[in-house]
Amino acid sequence: MEQAPGFADPNFPTHVCKLNKAIYGLRQAPRAWFHEFSSFLLQSGFVQSSADSSMFVHHSDLGILVLLLYVDDIILIGDNSSHPHKFIQQLSTAFAMSDLGDLHYFLGIEATKNHTGLLLTQKKYSLDLLHRIGMTGCKPCTTPVTVGSKLSFSAGESLPDPHKYRQIVGALQYLTITRPDLCYAVNQVCQFMHSPTTEHLLAVKRILRYLKHTLGAGIVIRPGPITHLQAYTDADWAGYPDTRWSTTSFCVFLGNTLVSWCSKKQPIVSRSSSEAEYKALAITTSEMLWLSYLLSDLKVSLKHPLLLHCDNISATHMAANPVLHARTKHIEMDYHFVRDLVLNNTLKVQFVHSPSQIADIFTKGSSSAVFNFHRSKLLWLPPISLQGDDKHSHATSQPSQHNISHTRMNHST
Repeated sequence: MEQAPGFADPNFPTHVCKLNKAIYGLRQAPRAWFHEFSSFLLQSGFVQSSADSSMFVHHSDLGILVLLLYVDDIILIGDNSSHPHKFIQQLSTAFAMSDLGDLHYFLGIEATKNHTGLLLTQKKYSLDLLHRIGMTGCKPCTTPVTVGSKLSFSAGESLPDPHKYRQIVGALQYLTITRPDLCYAVNQVCQFMHSPTTEHLLAVKRILRYLKHTLGAGIVIRPGPITHLQAYTDADWAGYPDTRWSTTSFCVFLGNTLVSWCSKKQPIVSRSSSEAEYKALAITTSEMLWLSYLLSDLKVSLKHPLLLHCDNISATHMAANPVLHARTKHIEMDYHFVRDLVLNNTLKVQFVHSPSQIADIFTKGSSSAVFNFHRSKLLWLPPISLQGDDKHSHATSQPSQHNISHTRMNHST
């Protein structure tokens, strides 16, 4: 380290300066900023969520306030229209900040009020991606993956420059925040980031063609009573042709609203389809427990046990019957906590027929009819006439309610 030019001390040329205050852009600045802001919230009566450290909750006679923090972007939610505005004024006295009004755009996600609830989409982000790659005029297709498609390391020829492939796939990963229908397809192409081939690039282009066909699609947060948390879980046994790993998938609903979904490969090889399904049960149960802890921080009590739908009878029996220990003693112990939850009536594992298994969309490529059926349970799609190549603009329709606010801290703080 050296003394800064213009501030060198001729009497002590080997000395360095001591930093008394974190400056924006240094490595320690985010931590110092979060400590400063969270301390203010805790002094104001907020409680930091034990399930999510970026969520702060305040309960009072005026109602509930929920604050979500991402670096210097904030979402403030309240059940009383005047309560959030009062706290925003209180924030303004302590920090330099900008009140952006009702929530309509946050980290690339567009929030639009419609007749069914709050619609979350990434239409502008999708259009920007297609424009950047030069595929705005591509031919649309109805599914993101061909039926029965399984990508392999050895398929195709290696790309001379894999940078573009990695750039596109990384951008597609962020799209899965509001596009559960892309989850399986993006998970497949993510497996080959280190050495992509021409076949893998074709799979990526098909995802982009499907994206062109479904511009404006997103998830809807629907109003209504919250009494139960249920999930659908499925597994594709030995679905990876090179490693024979299985795929775990699930989707979780809070009431009638989809709140969580996943498609990922299991860390070890399963010896049977029942074992793969049982491991998927355990992973899904962990997600549901975390969501239940999040709800408890919001003081939302569920009236029914956690409900988990599985289309494998053997896996449902393994979750409830410890007599089957001889067949499952090779399975790691951390997967068996599902049995304890079933025995104390915290969790209920229920069989569902395969045609009604919504999570099937996250494990394999399906025909258009099957894919569209499951997609309709997860996603909101605009009319076909509105899925053209629209202009690069934010959502024009904003929520009419005033209890969801968006603020941003100025960098000078």
